[in-house]
Amino acid sequence: MVKKILKWTGITLLVLIIVLVAAPFLFKDKIKAMVTETINEQVDATVAFEDINLSFFSDFPQASVSIEKLSVVNKAPFEGDTLVYMGEINLSMAMTELFNGDDEPMSIKTLSTKDGVVNIIFNQEGVGNFDIAVKGDEGETEEVVAEEEEESKPFALNMQDYKVENLRFRYFDEKSKINMVIDSLYHEGHGNFEQSQLDLDTKTSAKFTLDMDKTNYMRNVVLKLDAVLGLDLENSVYTFKENKALINQLPLEFDGSVAMLEEGQKMDLTFKTPTSSFKSFLGLIPEAYSGSLDNVKTEGNFSVDGKVNGIYNDTTIPKFNIAIAANNASFKFPDLPKGIQNIVIDTEIGNKTGVLNDTYVNLDQLSFKIDQDIFNAKASVRNVIENALVDANLNGTINLGNLGQAYPIDLDVPLEGILKADVSTKFDMKAVENSEYDKIDNRGDISLSGFTYSGDGVPHPMKINEASVQFNPSNISLSKFSAATGESDIDVNGKLDNLYGFLFKDQVLKGNFSMNSNKLLVSDFMAPEAVAEKSKETDTEEKTEEEISETKPATETPSEAIKIPAFLDCTITAKANTVVYDNLNMKNVSGKLIIKDETVTLQNLKSHLFEGTIIANGTVSTKTDIPTFAMGLDLNKVDIPQTFTQLEMLKKIAPIASVITGKLTTDINVSGNLDSKEMTPDLNSLTGNLDGQLLQTAVKAENSKLLSTLSQNVKFIDMNKLKLDDLKAHLTFDNGKVNIKPINLNYEDIPIQIGGQHGFDQSMNYDVKFDVPAKYLGSEVSKLLGSSADAKNTTVPVNAVLTGNFSNPKVSTDLSSAITSLTKQLIEQQKDKLIGKGTEKLKDLIGIGGSKDDDSDSTDTPKEEKIEDKAKSIIGGFLGGRKKKE
Repeated sequence: MVKKILKWTGITLLVLIIVLVAAPFLFKDKIKAMVTETINEQVDATVAFEDINLSFFSDFPQASVSIEKLSVVNKAPFEGDTLVYMGEINLSMAMTELFNGDDEPMSIKTLSTKDGVVNIIFNQEGVGNFDIAVKGDEGETEEVVAEEEEESKPFALNMQDYKVENLRFRYFDEKSKINMVIDSLYHEGHGNFEQSQLDLDTKTSAKFTLDMDKTNYMRNVVLKLDAVLGLDLENSVYTFKENKALINQLPLEFDGSVAMLEEGQKMDLTFKTPTSSFKSFLGLIPEAYSGSLDNVKTEGNFSVDGKVNGIYNDTTIPKFNIAIAANNASFKFPDLPKGIQNIVIDTEIGNKTGVLNDTYVNLDQLSFKIDQDIFNAKASVRNVIENALVDANLNGTINLGNLGQAYPIDLDVPLEGILKADVSTKFDMKAVENSEYDKIDNRGDISLSGFTYSGDGVPHPMKINEASVQFNPSNISLSKFSAATGESDIDVNGKLDNLYGFLFKDQVLKGNFSMNSNKLLVSDFMAPEAVAEKSKETDTEEKTEEEISETKPATETPSEAIKIPAFLDCTITAKANTVVYDNLNMKNVSGKLIIKDETVTLQNLKSHLFEGTIIANGTVSTKTDIPTFAMGLDLNKVDIPQTFTQLEMLKKIAPIASVITGKLTTDINVSGNLDSKEMTPDLNSLTGNLDGQLLQTAVKAENSKLLSTLSQNVKFIDMNKLKLDDLKAHLTFDNGKVNIKPINLNYEDIPIQIGGQHGFDQSMNYDVKFDVPAKYLGSEVSKLLGSSADAKNTTVPVNAVLTGNFSNPKVSTDLSSAITSLTKQLIEQQKDKLIGKGTEKLKDLIGIGGSKDDDSDSTDTPKEEKIEDKAKSIIGGFLGGRKKKE
């Protein structure tokens, strides 16, 4: 009997386990269909989720349901915006709830979400993207709609625990430009929601950011709240009981309640700091910037007292008043030599009407003292939404070197310098927006002297000897800015217009400046890693063009694309005695730079360089994803070797120029794309032309494999003696190819024409035409010419084709066929002249006849064959070695 009982008990348990394991698969489709149908019935949005899972074991004896990657995407007028995304939603309920009928709600015991996003948007018309509930038919009464809603409730939230992990909540109002972000939100609550009145034990932490119309009021402020909330679910009243809040490190305690009424949320709250110690004020500063406050010595009082009372709805906000005060306070960190004394804070933030625009901020006094330096400020802001009215005053002196001795500022190099300020401003935002300078009252000045700054992004300490700024109603004048870094010095003065429009209304910042420098090294202003890359100097000693073509340009690789600021509309007139960039040493540099619309325009930028002068006019633009440039360069009498070894672009355009010494005068027009990170030209995108003239030139053929190879094939020219003075050339380039319009030059009395193209990859295809006087083709040809009247005028066209590349050129000529043709021509001419003088005379002349007894009327065939042989002899003698010119 016992064995049978055990046997059937085991079988029963086994069946039960099998049922529990199999049930999730049996009910999965039902739950998935129910959730899908319920959502689609109730929302006007695109809802999707990756999967739904059911388990009886993960939270036994409860059944668990998990929904993965749920998204709710808006339809018009917010089409495509994600309203809600949840990486994971977990529900648990009693197993029996799965067997409820269609009209019975499913009671949820626990609920949790993870990795969620909620995105609330109001457009210009005040419509919110969260209003996605399916609207009833126009003919339906409110009672019918309410009855349908009651019947469609599939869930009952009789929870005891819930949790939200890593939620990002964003609220953005396009009309008021209010942008609020609650990030990294963690919230959990424990309470029995089956009761109409309960105590809910909660823990919350988040980061809070608030921007209003381009002005940031809070950024990543850390908020924490541990609170027991009294919930009256029947009357929708929520009351603060035991609670402790932290804003960064500032402790606060709340009292009061929030009630949900038909006309809105009724708030009646008070909050304050639990103690009056000034250490509470230091707690407002994020711990990353203040460190531990445990051993900080403080004196004086600090308090925050706030009251909020009224209705919050679409048209009104609660009236509120927040008072922040400190009087004759001080603090000193234990490991620093100085402290900050005589701290006075008197600030009020409030709203007395419930109208949002009537919110105001009064900073009646802010003052402190470090050592002997006293600093004072006061300000007020009213009408914060529609047309903010700002009135502020700033006065004081700060020795920056004392800041690091009084407060734990984490700097690699201590600050130094004296900052003095005596400034007042009064304006409204509409005057700023409309540039109504008569309604803006700016006065005073700020000066900085003996200031030194250094850091990771600065290759050398920047020392500002003197800087002085004057504030005027229409502009801000930089009357003096004298600074030095590394070997560089700069002096700047000028004016800034529309500073407030730039700061508060996202408008363009306008300016006009003059800059002077005795010596300016670009590397002194570049990040250290870029300087290291740029330190590879290009060897300017004599090289062959193929060695130059293999030289790799040193470049920097910043992590992000360089963009010319879109907010700048600035003109800079610059002058410098010496500017050093990479391996370029420019003298007497002057010109104008206009920065506007993400474009830098160079106007008449002059420089002495390469023993000549260069003038540049053009633009560089970063408006598109791929930066572009268009430049006109006027080079006057520059040294050819220096120019074509140090400018990478010209190396590619005319690589053969590297073996030429002398001067060059040229106009270059070039446009193309730039690398977005290095801002160097993309050579294959270049388009343009070059018109140049050579002056005082000489050729060093031994430095060129091309000229050496050509010289071996045309021995009637000594390449080292080529005269290129006053030679003019016209080049065009596009798609990585350089086309040379036929160039005419002379080597002594030999006309030469060169034309063709080469690529930036150093490939080439040139045609060279020589009109060679016959006398240069050897003594045999000269003997054939004799002393005839046409001897000096007889020329032979010789063509050469240059292919391959500059480091491995291939040269082919038609010299052999040209000499053969000439020889035949000359012999035929001599035959015609000697007809009638006898065959023997002709034989004696050309040395190919037989004995004198031969008959003069022999056939011509043997003679023609001997003519061919004679021509080959002449060619062989010419190609065997250079012939002496006769």
